[in-house]
Amino acid sequence: MDTMSDVSTINDIWEKTSLALRQRLNADTYERWIANIVPVRIEAKNIILGVSNDLFNLWLSANYKDLIAECMLQSCGCKLKIVFESGHEAAAPEPVAAGPGTVPATNEQLSVMPSTEHHGHHNAGADQRGTYGQPFNGRFIFDSFVVGENNRFAHGACRAVASAPGTAYNPLFVHSPTGLGKTHLLQAVAQEVLKVNRRAKVEYLYSEDFCNQYIDALSRKALPAFRNRFRTVDVLLIDDVHFFGGKEGLQEEFFHTFNALYNGHKQIVLASDRPPHEIGGLEKRLVSRFEWGLITDIQPPDLETRIAILHRKQDEHQIKLDEDVLQYLAARLKSNVRRLEGALVHLVSYSSVTGKKITIETTEDLLSTLFNEEASAQVTIEHIQRTIADYYDIRFSDMTSKRRPANIAFPRQVAMFFCRRLTELSLPSIAEQFNRNHATVLHAISTVESKLERNPDFRREIAQLERKLKA
Repeated sequence: MDTMSDVSTINDIWEKTSLALRQRLNADTYERWIANIVPVRIEAKNIILGVSNDLFNLWLSANYKDLIAECMLQSCGCKLKIVFESGHEAAAPEPVAAGPGTVPATNEQLSVMPSTEHHGHHNAGADQRGTYGQPFNGRFIFDSFVVGENNRFAHGACRAVASAPGTAYNPLFVHSPTGLGKTHLLQAVAQEVLKVNRRAKVEYLYSEDFCNQYIDALSRKALPAFRNRFRTVDVLLIDDVHFFGGKEGLQEEFFHTFNALYNGHKQIVLASDRPPHEIGGLEKRLVSRFEWGLITDIQPPDLETRIAILHRKQDEHQIKLDEDVLQYLAARLKSNVRRLEGALVHLVSYSSVTGKKITIETTEDLLSTLFNEEASAQVTIEHIQRTIADYYDIRFSDMTSKRRPANIAFPRQVAMFFCRRLTELSLPSIAEQFNRNHATVLHAISTVESKLERNPDFRREIAQLERKLKA
């Protein structure tokens, strides 16, 4: 922030947000996790909040980011993305006398990390505070990425792209379910390119941010500047590119941006939760271009890799849990690396606050809700969509398309019904996975339930499908 009014603004925003949080949380939780957050700066649509160390960063990101954003919107009318930054002066929880096997709670022992974030938009001499790109997480580098059979090819492809941008694989398209490391790899590519060549022009951002900036440029009649920015970079990395689906004007703009970069032999790296041909509402010409280069996926990690990930996270935070606890944790949480790390932080936080040793019994008690969610999450929306599509002999992409013939619309309604029945996801979350709104999901559920009540044959069909989905 460059002016006193800017400082006043961010302090006012945080003061009002803190007051709202104090009213929503009990006193102990507020004092332990919220009271020592420091408002640092506002960068475009991000508000950077400073915390003392990586433990606070991970815990707040996993547990309070959405609540903070909600309170900020309600109390100030500000819709900003919450980004935590480690390495700022803030008191950690009071140390507890630690017995054998407990995790110490002092700042030094919890590895107070200096701020290692760069910004998603970088070129030599630029004022990084004025950019729209996403901040880089300093931990998201190749050396900290745990390689297993599930991600070896994707990791190798990203390494190759970072060492020779625009020549190895262009574009590079990485897809996987959420929480398996796509963002880590994209940011690792960006940071490796900048490490080798500090003068490189690198843009890393989410597709939604690209959309917002495009709309902003349209409203301000500033499209030439927008196009100059994105069409003159050396490396463009866009996360969650499935957000482009169904947005025709945005796709038109990105089509020309893609062509300009590709024809200029500039590197393009894209990430999504599904391969290009399965992104509903994505124009064929973009699907084709996304498939010009290399497409690689990341699968959920196997047990050995999950244990290795936990060991790596322990080393990063300079903490130590018993090996049997780590193996138990890895055996119970299979689907998501982010969830694994969040569980580890939860256990460490509990031990540092209470001074109690973490055992398998403690782990089971503290993480019972998470373990139950993991069990239910084994039936994923993608699994439901694929299974129902196969059963009714339609394409998987029809689940998210805008096509409405009865032979497609009804199977889609059945899939929505099972998503509500077999997962813990909210209606808006389900709707998002079908490129619909929650009212459409409600109607689909009502339609299927109505048919179940009056049609015995259909009841048997649904029962058969449910057994198939749970198998």
